[in-house]
Parts: sequence; C-alpha cells; structure tokens
Amino acid sequence: MKTMITILQNGRLIDPVSGIDVSGDLWLENGVIIPARESFPENSLVFDLQGKWIVPGLIDMHVHLRDPGEEYKETVASGTRAAAAGGFTAVACMPNTRPVNDNAAVTRFILEAARSASARVYPVGAISKGSHGEGLAEYGELKGAGAVAVTDDGLPVLDSQLMRRALEYAGSHDLLVISHSEEIALSRNGSMNEGVVSTRLGLRGIPVAAESIMVYRELALAELTGQRIHIAHVSTSAATDLIRRAKARGVQVTAETTPHYFTLTEEAVAEYDTNAKMNPPLRTEADRQAIREGLRDGTFDVIATDHAPHSVLEKELEFDQAANGIIGLETSLPLSLNLVREGVIDAMRLVELMSSAPARILRVQGGTLAVGSVADVTVIDPEREFIYTRDSILSKGKNSPFLDWKLRGKAVLTIMGGRITHNAME
Repeated sequence: MKTMITILQNGRLIDPVSGIDVSGDLWLENGVIIPARESFPENSLVFDLQGKWIVPGLIDMHVHLRDPGEEYKETVASGTRAAAAGGFTAVACMPNTRPVNDNAAVTRFILEAARSASARVYPVGAISKGSHGEGLAEYGELKGAGAVAVTDDGLPVLDSQLMRRALEYAGSHDLLVISHSEEIALSRNGSMNEGVVSTRLGLRGIPVAAESIMVYRELALAELTGQRIHIAHVSTSAATDLIRRAKARGVQVTAETTPHYFTLTEEAVAEYDTNAKMNPPLRTEADRQAIREGLRDGTFDVIATDHAPHSVLEKELEFDQAANGIIGLETSLPLSLNLVREGVIDAMRLVELMSSAPARILRVQGGTLAVGSVADVTVIDPEREFIYTRDSILSKGKNSPFLDWKLRGKAVLTIMGGRITHNAME
C-alpha cells in the first residue's frame, strides 16, 4: 500500500537547529521529514507556499488546559484545537488542575485525553503534593507516566529548603523545574502593577519586587545545586536583569516571557478591563522595553503564552475579585511577528524562541526541519491580516485583551506527525 507524500513547495524554510533560511521544498512521509526528490510521486499532496514560511512546529511550553476538573473553561480537545489554529503542534500543560497533577494517574488521564488531540500534549507535574508547598510529589512516578517537567505554577514554592530539594530530586530524574516566581507576602490581594496607575484607579498593587525577590532566590538555589531551573512568565526589568547576570555567571537558567508583556502595559487596565488582569500583572513601559531587549539579547529563551482560559463566571466581576489570566494560543504568533517587523529580532530568532528552544529545554521531539525528524511543521503567512473576534476563537475561554484587534500574520497550515491539524490556506 502506497503512502501519501506531502510536499510543501516554494516556501521560505527556516530552521535554527540546521541554521537554514532558504527558499525550497519540504517533503513529508509517514510522519517523518524525508529528502526531497527530483519528481513528485503520483499520490503526492502538494501545497504551493510562495511567500509563506515553513518552520518547525511551534511549541508552547506554558498552557493551562483545565482538564481534568474545570472542563467548562477548557478541555484537552478544545485547547489543542486552539493551539493548532495558532500554529502550535505541541503544548506543555500546567498541573493546577482538579485534582492537581501530582501523580501518575492524573498524568496518564491527560495523555489518554490527548491521544486524539490536535497537538501533542506534554503534561507537567506538580513540585509538591497538591501544590501545597509542604512535601515533594513523587517525581519518579510522574516521569514514568510521561511528565516532562515539574512546577507549582499558579503558586510559588515558599519554602526555600523544599525548593532546593525539588531541584536536586528533579535533577536526578532529568526533569526540568519551572518556577512561578512570586513573593506572596508582597503580592497578596494585589490586582495590578503597583505604581501611579494603580493609585489612580484605587486598586491594590503588586510591586516589581514580588517577582524579582523570588527570581533571585531561584537563581541562588540553581547555582547552589548546579541544577537546571526555568523561570516562567517574566514581566519586569528587574527580573530580566537578574537572569541576564546569572546566565553570564554560568547558572543553568532558562526563562520565558509572553506576548502580553512585550505588547501591553499597565495602561491596558485603565478602564478596569478584567481581560487585562493577570499574574504577574502588566507592568510599565520601561518594563515592556526591557522585556523586548531581553528577547533581542538572548536573556529570554522562550516565548510562551501562559494560556489561561476562564469563563464569564470568573471574569465578569469587580476588578479586584476577577480571576487572573488571559488566553493566548491564537494571538501569540501575530503578536510575536511584530517583533520581527519592528526589528527587535529576526525571523530565525523568532522560530528559535517559539519552537527550537522549547523542544531543547523540555527535551522533547520537534523543533527542527532536519531529514529524519518528526513531521511537526507550521506554515506561516506573515502578511495575512485578520480581526481577532470573540466568535472566531476556538478556545472555550474568550478572556483576551486583544479582542477586536486587527492582527497581521497567521498560521495557515499546521501539521503534527504528518497529519494536518489546521488548514487555513486560501
């Protein structure tokens, strides 16, 4: 029985791992990238991609799929459909589900739900049992079930000794530790960035130090133990500078930021828009510029989304009572492409931040177009314009500060393991 060969023709091939940025074709067969041939077989599926980019499938290493336990907000199925529409072939899902993913049973449940999903799903286990910050979860069990990392994301690990033990224990199981860096004593009951705008709005603020103090601790513990640590959702200039300095000293740290931190500032909440409420909060223009510089100079390794769907039950409340978090899977690519247009980074660096680096840090497949690699591929039309409307969103969550924005740049073809999971070709 003949297998169908998919040929992506006349596109701009960008692969940071292979160091290529050339015009050409990419051939896929049986879920693998194969060498191009001189002539097309009869059973080929051919896409003419003139003017479009062909890149390794995008990987989002920070999403909340809410499944199990809060399926009214999102499910593995709905979340991965949104991911595929955004150009993502894989996502890593945080453990703050109900119940918390602190054991093999929950990890296996997620992977079973992902068997027919539109993107690969990499479960992230909890650092501590129940994410209560008191005793470590069983990392060997989580790793054996399929977890790729551990975090108590949504909550910091307040006990420094527990965090030290987590780094050492995770290291022995080759699991990445992801830090939610927040000093609760400073951030408790805060709604937005502490500063002039919070004073004007009469809202309790969260100071920059709530992030930077905990980032400093995580870096010190990584340096002490010699283990890897990944800093999630960095929002401030202060934390960016701490990470930059730690990297220069040789600390094994990687870090991510998100499109909302390099696109928006605290002014987005000026009308008490709960769709712009998140944790860490949107910061100042100076912080936004520092995040952009960190993306340019290599301080940040990854652009993630921190996709956090909520229903109207959690968002249509008074600002200080509303839940933190925004969705991001379907807006991440166009917002990140703005960095290329504005000369902050080039196309190769963008693909590294959104595909190759997440694959390397999580130690999962993908992130390259090399022959023999898994056929996880994203085709991007960098000029395709669209209006991001509530009705167009595939995620169950509609909580985005970018609603009704005119965006430019779109994933038009998403291929996971050779299977087309999203097709928006005209």
